[in-house]
Amino acid sequence: MGTQSTAKTIFLLTSMVGWLIVGASLMYLFPAVADRLVGSELTHLWMENLTRGGYHPSLAWISGGTAFGITLLINIIWYQRFEGGRS
Repeated sequence: MGTQSTAKTIFLLTSMVGWLIVGASLMYLFPAVADRLVGSELTHLWMENLTRGGYHPSLAWISGGTAFGITLLINIIWYQRFEGGRS
């Protein structure tokens, strides 16, 4: 089994955290997306009940979008600089 630098280990762990935040945001957004795409009576009722309980899809749009942008930028920089990608 090969060895891996500490910097690469830290990069991989922070990258995983970023992608986990993006995935969690997508899961949180599912009811709002389903309501927009399907727009049935059931999804409208679902959204009405969730909204009464404090559901705010804008939280997922902002946090997930920010996490996606930062994670993507860090991945691009890492692979261009340290993995021998194109400059």
